[in-house]
Amino acid sequence: MQGVIQAYDPVSAIGDVMCDTDLADYDLASDALEGSIFRIDRQGQRVVFDLDDAGRATHLRLGSEIDMGTPGTH
Repeated sequence: MQGVIQAYDPVSAIGDVMCDTDLADYDLASDALEGSIFRIDRQGQRVVFDLDDAGRATHLRLGSEIDMGTPGTH
């Protein structure tokens, strides 16, 4: 999935991301940045992410141009 960071608090590591395809907001999982090049997220940062079993955004990463294509085309 791909989307945009809506909000992120680096102290608590609480935040959410809005998915490009369905415009749904997903809370960030506590491990969302583990193994990522990101140390913190900033509002408006474009990311590719997965959903965990609880429906939270996890495994945040940068995508290639193909990954970040036009919303709704994937």
